[in-house]
Amino acid sequence: MTSRHVPSPSRRTVVRAAAATAAAVPVLATATTAPTASATTTGQDSAARTPAPAFLHGVASGDPLPDGVLLWTRVTPEPGAEPGSGRGADTLVRWEVAEDREFTAIAASGTTLAAASSDHTVKADVRGLRPATTYYYRFTASGPDPEGGEVRSPTGRTRTAPAVGASVAGVRFGVVSCANWEAGWFSAYRHLAARGDLDAVVHLGDYLYEYGVGEYPTQGAALREHRPAHEILDLADYRTRHGNYKTDADLQALHAAHPMIAIWDDHEVANDAWSGGAQNHTPGTEGEWAERVAAAKQAYFEWMPVRASTEGTVYRRLRFGRLADLHLLDLRSFRSQQASIGSGAVDDPERTITGRAQLDWLKAGLAGSDAVWKLVGTSVMISPVAFGALPAHLLQPLAGLLGLPKEGLAVNVDQWDGYTDDRRELIAHLRERGITDTVFLTGDIHMAWANEVPVRAATYPLSPSAATEFVVTSVTSDNLDDILRVAPQTVSLVAATAVRTANRHVKWVDMDSHGYGVLDVTAERAQMDYYVLSDKKAKDSAASWARSYRTRRGTQKVERADLPVR
Repeated sequence: MTSRHVPSPSRRTVVRAAAATAAAVPVLATATTAPTASATTTGQDSAARTPAPAFLHGVASGDPLPDGVLLWTRVTPEPGAEPGSGRGADTLVRWEVAEDREFTAIAASGTTLAAASSDHTVKADVRGLRPATTYYYRFTASGPDPEGGEVRSPTGRTRTAPAVGASVAGVRFGVVSCANWEAGWFSAYRHLAARGDLDAVVHLGDYLYEYGVGEYPTQGAALREHRPAHEILDLADYRTRHGNYKTDADLQALHAAHPMIAIWDDHEVANDAWSGGAQNHTPGTEGEWAERVAAAKQAYFEWMPVRASTEGTVYRRLRFGRLADLHLLDLRSFRSQQASIGSGAVDDPERTITGRAQLDWLKAGLAGSDAVWKLVGTSVMISPVAFGALPAHLLQPLAGLLGLPKEGLAVNVDQWDGYTDDRRELIAHLRERGITDTVFLTGDIHMAWANEVPVRAATYPLSPSAATEFVVTSVTSDNLDDILRVAPQTVSLVAATAVRTANRHVKWVDMDSHGYGVLDVTAERAQMDYYVLSDKKAKDSAASWARSYRTRRGTQKVERADLPVR
């Protein structure tokens, strides 16, 4: 079928809609100290006064397996060899993995090349390690001058996953999303880096933002400026922006302290991206969409500790013993264009958010899992959030006659709400196959939520829930208060009440805070502890526990927990 381009609402539009409704995270010292870079120092300034080669962008690990982990760093081979510049010679890099911080018990080692063709980034997919074990790693490089000696990177700490068939008492993840460089300091990352109890950190997308200086947040509100200053479009741009983010001391500390498991959302490419374009991409002046996507994805896989699939996507599956399978989704590469708000096109079975192959892969993985918990990392919210929902016996015939959405008027068609047939098929699959204890982990919307995923929203709670969902708020990206420039709870209390009144499966929503989550999983329950920052614009912002919600095994229900997990 053909469809007319209708610009979809940005995150700012959605949060304003909520306002309209109201009106009517100590880390290893060696791991956190970059040679010269600071949170505000650009790569160019650092390189200009640092001997070559240098490790200016920290170290990272990711995608832990029972027998291995992916290691990452970036070498600056000479002064001025900035990310995206193409400057600098290929440099041989040695990596080491040890069982102790002093590297007296080397578990694995090897060499790889930091090549100009990959922006001098380095990835080592290390195998042969022991499951459920903490390791330390580092990199060493030598410059072209034989008398210059070796330069060693900061030391990172990582951890392998439990054995596939292991009986695991528990796993614990930090959970984050939506970190806009210009909107605040990455204090949430610092607080998570300081924790010694995490198996990994799950990043649910919008790791970086593509906008030019002052575009988002609005002009004049930028706390610190992006590099490059313009909206990023080509490979050099995306490489430069990734490098810009990885000069942040708190982000470096997070990567050095824990393995990261990441997926992308839209801003790693462009706002409200879909398979054929984006809300803020103009082919006539900004080049072909396919070229921009290819550049963004190449830079992402160069700069992130993520294993790319053969299809060049991020959907994949990780296992944590028999306790949890983590299914990670790519909800941008294959989706149809967003529908307009209020259009019945959201129910069109020809439209998709996952693509056929990914949805089949997810369904097969969920049905074939013998893990207690089926965790699903989704960049956008799957729980419906709609207004004007009528009883099902009235809504469906009216919707058919009037061309309205069958599940009520969705306020964010960039979420699963804009692709209801994929959601219906997935929920039906869970019910028909008797798949229980599925928990969706979500970011994107710059608010914190605790939801049940209803089989039929219009008749909930008379109809059951098929799964649960925990949504984390943004690290820094603007939420309701930031956009409206009002004090917390000025409008959010009324807006949150309206949301919960119209959507009874929503058990809690926080529209005011920035922060992170900590998900603790045991055989009996999965609990999300929500932590909030005192001030995202304060470099030394404190963090405090706000609330906790959990789902008990076999219930598909969300309940409040009195205390965070210690």
